[in-house]
Amino acid sequence: MKPRIEIEYCTQCRWLPRACWMAQELLTTFEAELGGVTLVPGSGGTFEVRSENNIIFSRSEKGRFPESKELKQLIRDHIAPGKDLGHSDSGQ
Repeated sequence: MKPRIEIEYCTQCRWLPRACWMAQELLTTFEAELGGVTLVPGSGGTFEVRSENNIIFSRSEKGRFPESKELKQLIRDHIAPGKDLGHSDSGQ
């Protein structure tokens, strides 16, 4: 069974578009490695990315949103360590 990612986002802050965009980026990059991405409505300013109950990125801990490149690298390191991310692995 392939790993699944959850993105919990704050509905009060209207972060659904950001969560959808991140989900699209992950599904495009990891189409063979992921079993899906679930969007989880939350509140209180939450924006958290999890896999198998492990927190991959937390806005409350970092004080910011993840960059797309950064999130792809974090997900890759968690689910597919040997995967080459092309330009997302370089300094470009």
